[in-house]
Amino acid sequence: MTTAREKLKKDVELAIANRPASDKMWGSMARSRSNRKAGLAEFGIEVEEMKAADRRVKAGKTCDPALVERFAESVRKNGGQVYMAETGEDAVRYVAELAKRTGTELIVKSKSLTTEEIEFNHHLSDAGIKCVETDLGELIVQLNHEKPVHLVAPAAHLSTADIAEIFSRELNKKIPADPEAILKEVRPYLRPLFLTAQMGVTGANIGVAETGTIIVETNEGNARLVASLPKVHVVIMGMEKIIESWDDVGQLLEAHAVSATGQSQTVYVSIFTQHVPLAGSSEGREFHVVILDNGRSKMHDDPSFNDALNCLRCGACMNICPTYGIVGGHVFGYLYPGPIGIPWTASVHGLDNATFAHLCISCGLCRDICPVDIDMPLMIAKVKSQEVAKNGQLRVNGFFMRSDRLAGLASATAPLSNWMIRRSLSRYILEKAVGVDRRRTLPSFSHRRLKDMLSGAAQGTGEKGKLVYFPDIYADYNDPELGYRAIALLRSLGYSVEVPDLKWSGMPYISYGDVAKATEVAEFNLKVLEPFVTSGYGVVATEPTAAYMLTEMYPNLVPGETSKKVAAVSSSFFARIQGDLAGAKNITAAFPTEEPIGFHIPCHERALTGGVPAIAFLERAGFKVKVVETGTCCGMAGTFGMKQGALGYDLSMAVGDRLFELFEESKTKLVASESSVCSMQITDGTGLRAMHPLYFVKPL
Repeated sequence: MTTAREKLKKDVELAIANRPASDKMWGSMARSRSNRKAGLAEFGIEVEEMKAADRRVKAGKTCDPALVERFAESVRKNGGQVYMAETGEDAVRYVAELAKRTGTELIVKSKSLTTEEIEFNHHLSDAGIKCVETDLGELIVQLNHEKPVHLVAPAAHLSTADIAEIFSRELNKKIPADPEAILKEVRPYLRPLFLTAQMGVTGANIGVAETGTIIVETNEGNARLVASLPKVHVVIMGMEKIIESWDDVGQLLEAHAVSATGQSQTVYVSIFTQHVPLAGSSEGREFHVVILDNGRSKMHDDPSFNDALNCLRCGACMNICPTYGIVGGHVFGYLYPGPIGIPWTASVHGLDNATFAHLCISCGLCRDICPVDIDMPLMIAKVKSQEVAKNGQLRVNGFFMRSDRLAGLASATAPLSNWMIRRSLSRYILEKAVGVDRRRTLPSFSHRRLKDMLSGAAQGTGEKGKLVYFPDIYADYNDPELGYRAIALLRSLGYSVEVPDLKWSGMPYISYGDVAKATEVAEFNLKVLEPFVTSGYGVVATEPTAAYMLTEMYPNLVPGETSKKVAAVSSSFFARIQGDLAGAKNITAAFPTEEPIGFHIPCHERALTGGVPAIAFLERAGFKVKVVETGTCCGMAGTFGMKQGALGYDLSMAVGDRLFELFEESKTKLVASESSVCSMQITDGTGLRAMHPLYFVKPL
């Protein structure tokens, strides 16, 4: 019997092999990111302010039982009927019975992920009732007998030629692969259905408790026809869509639209409070609101997953997720796809359907782009934790979760260890025995540790402040010269710098679903750092992932004042010294060149500084800098890209291919990146030598 993990691996292999479909998906997601960026700039929206405002509306209130009841009572006062559906089966049964009572044979629907969640169309069809999707994307996937691939763009994986073929088959006529030609055929196909359907079913983007109002956002206008023409209008909505008052509606409309498509609002914002008379007649017209629980109350009461209920369904997390952009929502999803689909699937459809959680490579970009600042990375790690507890940990994941001990051993036995990992026989054995892909160039190890190099080095004056340097594994075991350069520069700028005995950052524990171990590491490091921070020290790291763990993950792993204090004074290396660059006289280029430096922003640094301070550092040294970016992760994702096969190296390089192509187009010959693993990925994928920015200046 094929296990869920084996099926996932096979599905990923097929997706990687289908480059045209993958390119279509990747291009669609890239356009969505580009539109969002342009929209934010055009409308003058400051992202962090938007996130804070959205959380004030949603967080702590979503699925509150009193709020749900207030909304239901308002709907009843308006003459509507309300049904509280505990399960999806309850919701389907209610609508099926309503259809039978009203003589409904045809239902027209507008796009609704909530009805997808309960497989509404399938169950109503089994009851002999035809359901037709009227959103173009939803209609396409319905006719192609597929699930939506994306929350906002259900058919993003299909080409115009694919869509023309689908409608040619449905309408029994040849339709050319031209968008206008397709629309010309679809309009007359749908119009009679709007006019003859006895029931219209919509979802809801927002429910306003104050007035019992339903708000539906579309770009096609089909929801207005679905809700107004049939005699019976049924709204099927998750209880998480309910907010308190009209004061907050505008905030969510803007945040949803700009995050999804770069618009200030969708083309049609439809507002329904009653099913008003049509052509002066109220005969037979009914308004029903089905409020669905289906696991939401359980999520509401679970502190690990209740933040997922704040999702606006904008799809931004999918648009930036690197692996989703390659494999799409049919692989990276069940019914709810993408990063936010992981906690939703585990909570609503069960852990057995959430194995695709292992396609998350812990880049953290989903939280960075989320308009409600939902902590998806930690929730996903907890889903992985549950899945691993049930099905066991992969051997290769366990291997990389011991990276700190393995690095210590390799460093102690260097250069013998370096000789071993360069031998093809050793790599073959390592791949077969553990699962480390033999095609990946592994970093070498230094026998000399960072503290050995610092012995006897002059301390800084401390006039600029006091710092703790967090080396993580790379700057301690692999490349202590990098750590030495960083500390020497800090001291020359007037900082006193200490390097206490810290553990590694622990990110692989997050990546591979051992939240308990990640918490242990965080607790240890915080205990070591606390007296330094109390004494006025800041904390700095050259590895973006280490800085990200300190500032973003540790406060959630170990809530409390200590983690907050440490996070508040922690930063990535160049962010710390950015203000000191103007007067610095010791930052000079290590070599002369007129060639621009191709600069790649690591995903964890993107969330912290966007790479701006490191670029400023290179420019201060006299270099021209050209940012070479896809807008998402390079694909390496720490140790993920070192793992063998489809769920590692192959998928990593499929993501990286798009970045490698951009480097080739840029004609740059020198590459800089703050991340050690991003540098490995770029070097392996392009043949260009990628280095940390500190190696572009003369050592002190």
